[in-house]
Amino acid sequence: MKKIYVIGDSISIQYGPYLKEYLKGILSYSRKEGVDEALANLDVPKGANGGDSSMVLQFLRSQVESDQLPFDYVLFNCGLHDIKTNPQTKKRQICLEAYKENLQDIVKLFDHSATKLIWMRTTPLIESIHNERCTGFHRFESDCESYNEAADIIMSQNSIPAVDLYGFTKNLGNEIYCDHVHFIESVRIQQASFIAGWLSCYIAQP
Repeated sequence: MKKIYVIGDSISIQYGPYLKEYLKGILSYSRKEGVDEALANLDVPKGANGGDSSMVLQFLRSQVESDQLPFDYVLFNCGLHDIKTNPQTKKRQICLEAYKENLQDIVKLFDHSATKLIWMRTTPLIESIHNERCTGFHRFESDCESYNEAADIIMSQNSIPAVDLYGFTKNLGNEIYCDHVHFIESVRIQQASFIAGWLSCYIAQP
């Protein structure tokens, strides 16, 4: 059975157990370790939480250089931590240009690897909900869209397939959040089902 490795933000941690279950008999599922550490505070990227694009790049680089990714596929995502915005300075945690450079560097890591990359588009947010419930940092819908669009271009240019979790989740309506950006249980289950279906079709292609 082929193997897939997942690295992403806290959204991927929450749908992860369901995805693992749905992929039984289809793909052997693994992810960045440290779920308990990550769950202590989903807004602070530790353990299984991949964090922003600089953190994902650093982690994947260390894994590739030490030959610690013996997987057929790496499903990766970053974006929500990148667009964290300081309410006072309006500065993003990772600006758009740096985000693009980090994604391009991640792609280059796998240029000569048998492991295939799969991109996960960053999930949507509603800024009026987010920024009312979260005062330490803000996020904006326009940033989520522009960072996704930038990633779309990079992945397309490098023939890396993308799972549109953004579009799928956005179509589920507005009553989907359990806090400022994370999703209620029923949505996590639907996300996992969607991703598993996408992956099943993808790996079945000749």
